[in-house]
Parts: sequence; structure tokens; C-alpha cells
Amino acid sequence: MPNFITSNVLSSTSTETGITILPFILCIATALVIGFLLSLTYKKQSKSSPGFLVTLAILPAVVGMVILMVNGNIGAGVAVAGAFSLVRFRSVPGTAKEICAIFIAMAAGLAVGMGYLVLAVLFTVILSIAEMLYDTNKMKRFYGNAQERQLRITIPEDMDYTDVFDDIFEKCFKTFELTEVKTTNMGSLFKLTYHVTLKEAIAEKKMMDEIRCRNGNLEISLSRPLNRNEL
Repeated sequence: MPNFITSNVLSSTSTETGITILPFILCIATALVIGFLLSLTYKKQSKSSPGFLVTLAILPAVVGMVILMVNGNIGAGVAVAGAFSLVRFRSVPGTAKEICAIFIAMAAGLAVGMGYLVLAVLFTVILSIAEMLYDTNKMKRFYGNAQERQLRITIPEDMDYTDVFDDIFEKCFKTFELTEVKTTNMGSLFKLTYHVTLKEAIAEKKMMDEIRCRNGNLEISLSRPLNRNEL
């Protein structure tokens, strides 16, 4: 069994004879199956864009092709480094979960390109199962499912905003921080922006009612979780 898992479909090829068509098709087909499995997993676990899911599905085949073309050559190390530099296109705007998915896809593609197809599939299945387990409510409670939100409150100009809502915030939030204050309506109103983390089982409507009774029933807004797609 261990020999079967670590078997290499390219072991019979060499740099002189080149890669035959059957191992090539087998490698690319396996990479596409792996990509589809990863794409399906992340589609169920997050709200990623269709473009990202398509990229995730194709990326193992692309990386596998790069490695297939340089396998056995002196420039293999340089090519591997170049393949891993592809992560830059998602490293700035992507969430932690999306960047992790890119690395998993690239690692699986590297294994496919080196000919270790069973190992690549096994790696993908294990990581997909781990992702689904970590995304369960029980695991989220274990490592902390913090719901970070942005709270905006409008108050009249004569209200001292320094600690006017602290008693409400201490009941409803694990953490809260005033991040921005600006005037509006010709200076007659203040708009306060807070970065907050909700406590579990907090009734949002009751909290909003308490705040609007304090701010004279002026505008209040509470954003969706800022970290809902993070790992």
C-alpha cells in the first residue's frame, strides 16, 4: 500500500525519451479532478467569486504542466520558484482562506507534475476534509468565531461621544474601538464609526434599540461580519 501511494507514473520516462502521451494525459486529468474538488470544497465553505473558483480549478493543471516541462532539468528549481510567484495575483486582495486555497492547489499541482498522482489526490482529499471540519460551528466556537463588525452611529452635536455608549457596548461587545469621527449636516451632527466584536447570542435589535434611545433616534448602521470569509 505505501508503495502504491508513493508510486510515480513518470518513473519510466526520462529526459532523453521525453514524456509519453498517456502519462501526460493522466497527469493533466488528475490535476483537473483535484482542481474541481478544491473548487467544490471552497464553493460550499465560502462566498468566493466565480472567477476565483475557476482559477482554483485550473491552477493545479497549470502548475503541473510547468513542472512536467522542466522535470529532470537543471532549471527545475528556478521554474518551481517561478510557479510559486503566481500567488502574488491573489496575495493583496484575497482573504486568508483564498490564499490558503491557492497554496493547496499549487502544492497539489507540484505533486502531479512530479508524477505522484495518488499522493496528490490523497493530499487534496485530506486538506478538503480538514477545511470542512474547521468550518463547522463546533470548531469555530473552539478557536473563536469572532464577528467583527463596523458600527456607525449619528449623534447630535451637543452630545459628548467620549463614553456615552460604553455601558451598552460593554454588555454587547467583546471589544470596541472608536476609529473615526466626522461632522455632517453643516456641523449639526457627528458620525461615529466603531470597530466592534459581538458577543455570542446577542440580540442585535435589542442592542440597536438601546443605542437609538441614547442618540435621539438618529441613524445607526451595523455592517455584516468583516471576517466572514477568513480562515
